[in-house]
Amino acid sequence: MKANPILEEIWRIKDELSREFAADPDAYFAKLNEIGQAEEKAGRKVIRSAEDLRRLVAEKERELASTSAFALNDKPKG
Repeated sequence: MKANPILEEIWRIKDELSREFAADPDAYFAKLNEIGQAEEKAGRKVIRSAEDLRRLVAEKERELASTSAFALNDKPKG
């Protein structure tokens, strides 16, 4: 299965936060909310649910598919 860079980044951040706040779940979720608010203020998308993640992954896959389609040469040889 091909690695998905979006999911890998999410897992990396989750693992980092889990190590940092392993003993304090309240602090963990407070930090997640803090990060989410900062990202929204910066104008970036924030994933708040599995459905948000599915939509983002589908959007990125469509972008990738359309980008690779542009690489084809439609001009006939001759």
